[in-house]
Parts: sequence; structure tokens; C-alpha cells
Amino acid sequence: MEIESFDAPAGERLDVAIAQALATSRTAAKDLVDGGHVTVDGAPVGKPATTLRGGEIVTVQRPPATPALVEPEDLGVEVLYQDDDLAAIDKPPGVVAHPTASVRTGTVVNALLGRMELAKEDVYDPHREDYRPGIVHRLDKDTSGVMVVAKHDAAHRALADAFKKRHTVKEYVAIGVGDLPDEVEVDAPIGRHPVRRQSMTVGGGNAKPATTRVRVVARAAGYVLVKATPRSGRTHQIRVHLAHAGAPILGDVVYGRASGAIARQALHAWRLTLPHPRDHQAIAFRADVPADVVAAWTAVGGAWPDELDAPD
Repeated sequence: MEIESFDAPAGERLDVAIAQALATSRTAAKDLVDGGHVTVDGAPVGKPATTLRGGEIVTVQRPPATPALVEPEDLGVEVLYQDDDLAAIDKPPGVVAHPTASVRTGTVVNALLGRMELAKEDVYDPHREDYRPGIVHRLDKDTSGVMVVAKHDAAHRALADAFKKRHTVKEYVAIGVGDLPDEVEVDAPIGRHPVRRQSMTVGGGNAKPATTRVRVVARAAGYVLVKATPRSGRTHQIRVHLAHAGAPILGDVVYGRASGAIARQALHAWRLTLPHPRDHQAIAFRADVPADVVAAWTAVGGAWPDELDAPD
């Protein structure tokens, strides 16, 4: 909250003095007084028309700006499946899951508003910074693939509980730079990086157990195409674990390096299996590996395997 003080001019209305001192509108100044954000010599003043004697100290506490309203957008996010309880979508790369204080457009939430009902669980005020109706789990901005959203609160609670208790199976496809055994299980705790605070690392601050099963599907000289199945849900888990195993993801500028073969990390959430919130029976959703990942594998000399259907 920003705090500003000034000496009161003699004989001026309080709201006019605030508007002049803060270079704002009289209406905005009146709202600050009405909202209880103004004191004169330390005492609250509730009337914008209060006449100032002159020489008083006027203090204004400006509240944080209200984030812009989150509104529907046509972003072309494909809905793979939906019923009365949930929807499964194919999230494109470059799209974040939900709005933040600085990102109010171009999110999964924007794409789905107006297309379907979304759960109101936790936060459902489109002016709030962290506006995430229906969002049960997230993918990194530049990771593509299957995401599930809840359409009502009971579904949200059931799905969130399934993720929390590890009753879901998440299968990812990735291109690794380096070599790996045909099958490997990476069991290494993940925590916050001690220097790069936006990144994670094996060990690190407040590290928590993390395990990822990795199977090589195809090979090219110096590269592996893998299926990765995380058994826990740590931030950036697959990216951190593949880098730790010696095969960072192609194009991952945080845990590896940029690549001319692809403009983002070559990581795709290929398949997600979970208990349906209504009958608790397993239901699976799959999003085909996108063209940029297939093209990147071809660019590094790989042949696309039949096990993973390429897009049309």
C-alpha cells in the first residue's frame, strides 16, 4: 500500500486538496476519503467536504489497484471431453493456467469462461489477483497437453483430493538431450533453488520427496524420446529430474539450453487417468503430441515411433 503525506492548504476542501496534491481526479480523491484511507493530523476524516485550516498533515494510504476484470476470450483451446462434472482440454504451449496480478488475458480460464460452467471453489471473484475457477491442477506455461477442469464445487473437491492422494496417473512425452537407460526411476527430492528463486533443484530449500519413472521410446544420436510418469507432483518435477539424470529436456532454457529445433521445452502431457468425481471409475484422456515436438524429434534425426501417434 502506497502512503503519501502533504501539508494542508488553508481554506480548501479535503477532496480538492487531495486531488491537487496527488494529481488525481476529485472523484478518486472522494473515494479515498469515503473508503477510510485519509487522516488529518493522524485522525480519520470521513467527509470529503471537510474544510482544512491549513498546515495540517494530510496522509493518504492508497490501496492496491484492483486487477482488471477477467473476461472470456476465444483462444482456440480444444476441449477433448466434457460432461456435467468436468472437462478435459488440450492446453497449447504459451498459455498459463489462470490469471495472476499481472496476467489477466490469454489464460486457460479466459479460454473457458463463457464456454462452460466452472467450479467456484476457493476463488471466484474475477477481480481477484489469483482467479482460478475450475482449476484443479496446472501445467507449466510452455508445457502442452491434457488438463482437467472442474465444473462445480463437488467435482473440484473430488478431483483435488484425487491429485493430492496420488490417485491419478500422468504420462508425459519429452525429448531429452543426452542418453538414458531403457528404463530408469529417478528418486530425488526437489526443493527451491537457493539462488534462482523461480527455479527448483534436486535438494534445495524445503525439499520434498519426488519420484519419476522414465522409459525410452526411441533414440537418435545424442537424444532420447521418453515417456515420463511422475509419481509425485512437485513443481517442474520432470524437467528437474531429467536434467538430474543427464538428459535435460530439449529447449528447456531453465534446466538445459535453448534449441533451434523447438521454441520451448519439448514436454507434453500426453495422457491423464483419474477417478471420475461422480462414480469414482477410472477415466483417461489423451492429447496427441503436437506438431512442434514431432518436428523437433525429426530435426534431431529421430524417427517418430508408432507407439505415439503423430498429429495429422
